[in-house]
Amino acid sequence: MLKLAGLFLYYMVPYTKPSMSPAQLVQQLKQRGLVIPDEARAQLYLDNIGYYRLSAYMFPFLSEPKTAHQYKPGTTFDQVLRLYRFDKKLRMLLFNEIEKIEVAFRAAVVSTVINRTGDIFWMTNPSYVNKGTLSLIQKEYSHSTEDFIEHFKNTYSDTYPPAWILSEILPFGNITWIYRNLSSGHKKAVAKKFYLHAPVLESWMNIITLTRKSCGHHARVWNKVNAIISNDMTGMTRPWIDSATDKRRTYYNICIIKYFLDIISPNNDFKEKLLALFGRFPEIDLKAMGFSAAWESEPLWTASSGTTSACS
Repeated sequence: MLKLAGLFLYYMVPYTKPSMSPAQLVQQLKQRGLVIPDEARAQLYLDNIGYYRLSAYMFPFLSEPKTAHQYKPGTTFDQVLRLYRFDKKLRMLLFNEIEKIEVAFRAAVVSTVINRTGDIFWMTNPSYVNKGTLSLIQKEYSHSTEDFIEHFKNTYSDTYPPAWILSEILPFGNITWIYRNLSSGHKKAVAKKFYLHAPVLESWMNIITLTRKSCGHHARVWNKVNAIISNDMTGMTRPWIDSATDKRRTYYNICIIKYFLDIISPNNDFKEKLLALFGRFPEIDLKAMGFSAAWESEPLWTASSGTTSACS
Protein backbone atom coordinates (compact mmCIF):
# COMPACT_ATOMS: atom_id res chain seq x y z
CA MET A 1 0.00 0.00 0.00
CA LEU A 2 2.80 2.41 0.89
CA LYS A 3 4.58 1.61 -2.37
CA LEU A 4 1.42 2.43 -4.35
CA ALA A 5 0.95 5.69 -2.44
CA GLY A 6 4.55 6.61 -3.12
CA LEU A 7 4.17 5.78 -6.81
CA PHE A 8 1.06 7.97 -6.98
CA LEU A 9 2.85 10.89 -5.36
CA TYR A 10 5.78 10.43 -7.73
CA TYR A 11 3.54 11.14 -10.73
CA MET A 12 1.86 14.16 -9.15
CA VAL A 13 3.09 17.51 -10.45
CA PRO A 14 2.64 21.10 -9.26
CA TYR A 15 -0.08 23.23 -10.86
CA THR A 16 1.76 25.61 -13.18
CA LYS A 17 -0.96 26.97 -15.46
CA PRO A 18 -0.81 30.79 -15.35
CA SER A 19 -3.75 33.10 -14.78
CA MET A 20 -5.00 34.57 -18.06
CA SER A 21 -6.92 37.77 -18.78
CA PRO A 22 -10.32 37.60 -20.54
CA ALA A 23 -8.64 38.93 -23.69
CA GLN A 24 -6.02 36.18 -23.60
CA LEU A 25 -8.68 33.55 -22.95
CA VAL A 26 -10.69 34.71 -25.95
CA GLN A 27 -7.65 34.32 -28.17
CA GLN A 28 -6.95 30.88 -26.75
CA LEU A 29 -10.55 29.78 -27.39
CA LYS A 30 -10.36 31.06 -30.97
CA GLN A 31 -7.13 29.17 -31.52
CA ARG A 32 -8.95 26.04 -30.37
CA GLY A 33 -11.65 26.55 -32.97
CA LEU A 34 -14.41 28.31 -31.05
CA VAL A 35 -16.19 30.90 -33.22
CA ILE A 36 -16.30 34.27 -31.42
CA PRO A 37 -17.54 37.10 -33.71
CA ASP A 38 -17.73 39.71 -30.92
CA GLU A 39 -14.56 39.46 -28.86
CA ALA A 40 -15.42 42.38 -26.53
CA ARG A 41 -18.74 40.74 -25.65
CA ALA A 42 -17.06 37.39 -24.99
CA GLN A 43 -14.49 39.07 -22.75
CA LEU A 44 -17.29 40.65 -20.73
CA TYR A 45 -18.94 37.29 -20.14
CA LEU A 46 -15.65 35.64 -19.21
CA ASP A 47 -14.90 38.48 -16.82
CA ASN A 48 -18.28 38.30 -15.07
CA ILE A 49 -18.95 34.56 -15.15
CA GLY A 50 -15.43 33.19 -15.06
CA TYR A 51 -13.68 30.95 -17.54
CA TYR A 52 -13.59 27.95 -15.22
CA ARG A 53 -17.36 28.01 -14.66
CA LEU A 54 -18.05 28.42 -18.37
CA SER A 55 -15.57 25.69 -19.30
CA ALA A 56 -18.02 23.06 -17.98
CA TYR A 57 -20.43 24.17 -20.70
CA MET A 58 -17.70 24.27 -23.34
CA PHE A 59 -16.68 20.68 -22.71
CA PRO A 60 -19.59 19.00 -24.58
CA PHE A 61 -18.62 20.93 -27.73
CA LEU A 62 -15.06 19.57 -27.85
CA SER A 63 -14.12 17.14 -30.59
CA GLU A 64 -12.78 13.70 -29.75
CA PRO A 65 -10.35 13.18 -28.21
CA LYS A 66 -11.37 15.95 -25.85
CA THR A 67 -7.86 16.09 -24.43
CA ALA A 68 -6.83 17.80 -27.68
CA HIS A 69 -8.93 20.82 -26.66
CA GLN A 70 -10.27 21.45 -30.16
CA TYR A 71 -13.88 22.45 -30.73
CA LYS A 72 -16.22 20.82 -33.21
CA PRO A 73 -16.30 22.76 -36.48
CA GLY A 74 -18.72 25.69 -36.38
CA THR A 75 -19.15 25.73 -32.60
CA THR A 76 -19.89 29.27 -31.43
CA PHE A 77 -19.50 31.10 -28.15
CA ASP A 78 -23.25 31.76 -28.22
CA GLN A 79 -23.91 28.01 -28.17
CA VAL A 80 -21.89 27.77 -24.97
CA LEU A 81 -23.82 30.68 -23.47
CA ARG A 82 -27.17 29.11 -24.34
CA LEU A 83 -26.19 25.88 -22.61
CA TYR A 84 -25.12 27.93 -19.59
CA ARG A 85 -28.43 29.81 -19.61
CA PHE A 86 -30.42 26.58 -19.94
CA ASP A 87 -28.69 25.15 -16.89
CA LYS A 88 -29.40 28.35 -14.97
CA LYS A 89 -33.11 28.22 -15.86
CA LEU A 90 -33.24 24.52 -14.95
CA ARG A 91 -31.66 25.20 -11.56
CA MET A 92 -34.17 27.95 -10.84
CA LEU A 93 -37.07 25.69 -11.80
CA LEU A 94 -35.89 22.76 -9.71
CA PHE A 95 -35.04 24.93 -6.71
CA ASN A 96 -38.54 26.41 -6.71
CA GLU A 97 -40.16 22.96 -6.76
CA ILE A 98 -37.80 21.51 -4.17
CA GLU A 99 -38.84 24.27 -1.76
CA LYS A 100 -42.36 22.80 -1.71
CA ILE A 101 -40.97 19.35 -0.96
CA GLU A 102 -38.70 20.65 1.79
CA VAL A 103 -41.56 22.44 3.54
CA ALA A 104 -43.83 19.39 3.28
CA PHE A 105 -41.19 16.97 4.55
CA ARG A 106 -40.28 19.27 7.43
CA ALA A 107 -43.94 19.50 8.45
CA ALA A 108 -44.43 15.74 8.11
CA VAL A 109 -41.49 14.92 10.40
CA VAL A 110 -42.60 17.41 13.05
CA SER A 111 -46.30 16.55 13.09
CA THR A 112 -45.88 12.78 12.80
CA VAL A 113 -43.64 12.48 15.85
CA ILE A 114 -45.83 14.87 17.87
CA ASN A 115 -48.91 12.81 17.04
CA ARG A 116 -47.16 9.57 17.96
CA THR A 117 -45.55 10.78 21.19
CA GLY A 118 -47.77 13.62 22.38
CA ASP A 119 -44.57 15.56 23.07
CA ILE A 120 -44.44 18.99 21.41
CA PHE A 121 -40.82 19.33 22.56
CA TRP A 122 -39.72 15.98 21.15
CA MET A 123 -37.03 17.54 18.95
CA THR A 124 -34.92 18.35 22.03
CA ASN A 125 -35.94 15.31 24.08
CA PRO A 126 -33.06 12.81 24.46
CA SER A 127 -35.67 10.04 24.34
CA TYR A 128 -36.21 10.75 20.65
CA VAL A 129 -32.99 12.37 19.41
CA ASN A 130 -29.37 11.38 19.99
CA LYS A 131 -26.61 13.60 21.37
CA GLY A 132 -25.23 14.44 17.95
CA THR A 133 -28.62 15.61 16.70
CA LEU A 134 -29.25 17.61 19.85
CA SER A 135 -25.87 19.29 19.46
CA LEU A 136 -26.78 20.39 15.91
CA ILE A 137 -30.09 21.78 17.12
CA GLN A 138 -28.50 23.61 20.06
CA LYS A 139 -25.99 25.27 17.73
CA GLU A 140 -28.66 26.54 15.35
CA TYR A 141 -30.88 27.72 18.19
CA SER A 142 -28.13 29.60 20.02
CA HIS A 143 -27.00 31.38 16.83
CA SER A 144 -30.45 32.24 15.48
CA THR A 145 -31.41 35.90 15.21
CA GLU A 146 -34.93 35.28 13.89
CA ASP A 147 -37.56 37.53 15.45
CA PHE A 148 -39.78 34.62 16.44
CA ILE A 149 -36.88 32.94 18.23
CA GLU A 150 -36.01 36.13 20.10
CA HIS A 151 -39.68 36.47 21.04
CA PHE A 152 -39.76 32.93 22.43
CA LYS A 153 -36.59 33.43 24.44
CA ASN A 154 -37.92 36.67 25.93
CA THR A 155 -41.41 35.36 26.64
CA TYR A 156 -41.26 31.74 27.76
CA SER A 157 -39.28 29.92 30.41
CA ASP A 158 -38.79 26.71 28.40
CA THR A 159 -35.24 25.90 27.37
CA TYR A 160 -36.32 25.27 23.79
CA PRO A 161 -39.45 26.03 21.74
CA PRO A 162 -41.85 23.38 20.43
CA ALA A 163 -40.73 21.30 17.49
CA TRP A 164 -42.79 23.24 14.93
CA ILE A 165 -41.02 26.47 15.88
CA LEU A 166 -37.57 24.95 16.24
CA SER A 167 -37.77 23.17 12.89
CA GLU A 168 -38.12 26.48 11.06
CA ILE A 169 -34.54 27.53 11.85
CA LEU A 170 -32.96 24.18 10.98
CA PRO A 171 -31.30 23.72 7.57
CA PHE A 172 -32.91 21.08 5.41
CA GLY A 173 -29.86 18.86 5.84
CA ASN A 174 -30.47 18.88 9.60
CA ILE A 175 -34.08 17.86 9.11
CA THR A 176 -33.05 14.89 6.98
CA TRP A 177 -30.41 14.02 9.59
CA ILE A 178 -33.06 14.10 12.32
CA TYR A 179 -35.30 11.83 10.27
CA ARG A 180 -32.43 9.44 9.62
CA ASN A 181 -31.87 9.05 13.35
CA LEU A 182 -35.49 8.60 14.44
CA SER A 183 -36.72 5.24 15.67
CA SER A 184 -37.89 2.77 13.06
CA GLY A 185 -41.54 3.27 13.99
CA HIS A 186 -41.40 7.04 13.59
CA LYS A 187 -39.55 6.77 10.28
CA LYS A 188 -42.10 4.33 8.90
CA ALA A 189 -44.95 6.62 9.95
CA VAL A 190 -43.41 9.62 8.18
CA ALA A 191 -42.63 7.55 5.08
CA LYS A 192 -46.22 6.29 4.94
CA LYS A 193 -47.39 9.86 4.35
CA PHE A 194 -45.46 9.75 1.11
CA TYR A 195 -46.49 6.18 0.23
CA LEU A 196 -42.91 4.96 0.55
CA HIS A 197 -40.90 2.64 2.72
CA ALA A 198 -38.57 4.38 5.18
CA PRO A 199 -35.25 3.43 3.52
CA VAL A 200 -36.52 4.73 0.17
CA LEU A 201 -37.77 8.01 1.65
CA GLU A 202 -34.43 8.53 3.39
CA SER A 203 -32.55 7.77 0.18
CA TRP A 204 -34.73 10.04 -1.94
CA MET A 205 -34.41 12.87 0.55
CA ASN A 206 -30.63 12.56 0.20
CA ILE A 207 -31.05 13.05 -3.56
CA ILE A 208 -33.35 16.02 -2.98
CA THR A 209 -30.79 17.53 -0.58
CA LEU A 210 -27.92 17.11 -3.06
CA THR A 211 -29.96 18.57 -5.91
CA ARG A 212 -31.03 21.48 -3.73
CA LYS A 213 -27.41 22.10 -2.79
CA SER A 214 -26.34 22.18 -6.44
CA CYS A 215 -29.13 24.59 -7.31
CA GLY A 216 -28.45 26.83 -4.32
CA HIS A 217 -24.72 26.98 -5.03
CA HIS A 218 -25.23 27.68 -8.75
CA ALA A 219 -23.47 24.44 -9.64
CA ARG A 220 -23.93 22.57 -12.91
CA VAL A 221 -27.11 20.47 -12.92
CA TRP A 222 -28.15 19.59 -16.46
CA ASN A 223 -25.70 16.70 -17.09
CA LYS A 224 -24.40 16.16 -13.59
CA VAL A 225 -23.75 12.58 -12.44
CA ASN A 226 -24.81 11.79 -8.87
CA ALA A 227 -22.14 10.52 -6.53
CA ILE A 228 -24.69 8.24 -4.84
CA ILE A 229 -27.26 5.81 -6.20
CA SER A 230 -30.62 5.97 -4.48
CA ASN A 231 -32.80 3.09 -3.35
CA ASP A 232 -35.81 1.94 -5.31
CA MET A 233 -39.01 0.39 -4.05
CA THR A 234 -40.78 -2.59 -5.56
CA GLY A 235 -44.55 -2.56 -5.55
CA MET A 236 -44.94 1.20 -5.83
CA THR A 237 -48.52 2.13 -5.05
CA ARG A 238 -48.36 5.48 -6.81
CA PRO A 239 -47.38 6.19 -10.43
CA TRP A 240 -43.65 5.84 -11.04
CA ILE A 241 -41.33 5.11 -13.95
CA ASP A 242 -41.32 1.66 -15.55
CA SER A 243 -38.32 1.86 -17.86
CA ALA A 244 -34.76 1.24 -16.71
CA THR A 245 -33.23 4.61 -15.86
CA ASP A 246 -29.74 5.70 -14.87
CA LYS A 247 -30.20 6.69 -11.23
CA ARG A 248 -27.11 8.88 -11.36
CA ARG A 249 -28.54 11.25 -13.94
CA THR A 250 -30.55 14.44 -13.57
CA TYR A 251 -33.67 12.88 -15.08
CA TYR A 252 -33.95 10.50 -12.14
CA ASN A 253 -33.67 13.43 -9.72
CA ILE A 254 -36.41 15.19 -11.66
CA CYS A 255 -38.61 12.09 -11.42
CA ILE A 256 -38.20 12.06 -7.64
CA ILE A 257 -39.20 15.73 -7.51
CA LYS A 258 -42.26 15.01 -9.66
CA TYR A 259 -43.24 12.07 -7.44
CA PHE A 260 -43.34 14.22 -4.31
CA LEU A 261 -45.07 17.11 -6.04
CA ASP A 262 -47.92 14.84 -7.12
CA ILE A 263 -48.56 14.09 -3.45
CA ILE A 264 -48.11 17.50 -1.85
CA SER A 265 -49.28 19.64 -4.78
CA PRO A 266 -51.85 17.67 -6.82
CA ASN A 267 -52.45 18.87 -10.36
CA ASN A 268 -49.10 20.67 -10.34
CA ASP A 269 -47.71 22.08 -13.59
CA PHE A 270 -44.15 20.80 -13.19
CA LYS A 271 -44.27 18.83 -16.44
CA GLU A 272 -45.60 21.83 -18.33
CA LYS A 273 -42.80 24.00 -16.94
CA LEU A 274 -40.20 21.45 -18.04
CA LEU A 275 -41.66 21.21 -21.53
CA ALA A 276 -41.75 25.00 -21.81
CA LEU A 277 -38.08 25.17 -20.82
CA PHE A 278 -37.13 22.45 -23.30
CA GLY A 279 -39.09 24.32 -25.96
CA ARG A 280 -37.04 27.47 -25.37
CA PHE A 281 -33.81 25.49 -25.76
CA PRO A 282 -34.58 22.84 -28.42
CA GLU A 283 -30.89 22.24 -29.09
CA ILE A 284 -30.29 20.79 -25.62
CA ASP A 285 -29.45 17.08 -25.63
CA LEU A 286 -31.94 15.62 -23.15
CA LYS A 287 -30.18 12.24 -23.38
CA ALA A 288 -27.23 13.82 -21.56
CA MET A 289 -29.61 14.40 -18.67
CA GLY A 290 -30.84 10.81 -18.70
CA PHE A 291 -34.15 11.40 -20.49
CA SER A 292 -35.35 8.67 -22.81
CA ALA A 293 -37.17 9.39 -26.06
CA ALA A 294 -40.43 8.11 -24.51
CA TRP A 295 -40.14 9.69 -21.07
CA GLU A 296 -43.45 11.55 -21.40
CA SER A 297 -45.35 8.26 -21.71
CA GLU A 298 -44.13 6.94 -18.35
CA PRO A 299 -46.88 6.45 -15.71
CA LEU A 300 -45.31 9.15 -13.54
CA TRP A 301 -45.78 11.74 -16.28
CA THR A 302 -49.17 10.62 -17.60
CA ALA A 303 -51.14 9.73 -14.45
CA SER A 304 -53.42 12.18 -12.70
CA SER A 305 -51.50 14.04 -10.00
CA GLY A 306 -54.30 13.51 -7.53
CA THR A 307 -54.00 9.69 -7.53
CA THR A 308 -53.84 8.36 -3.97
CA SER A 309 -53.50 4.97 -2.32
CA ALA A 310 -52.09 3.44 0.83
CA CYS A 311 -48.46 2.43 1.12
CA SER A 312 -47.96 -1.34 1.14
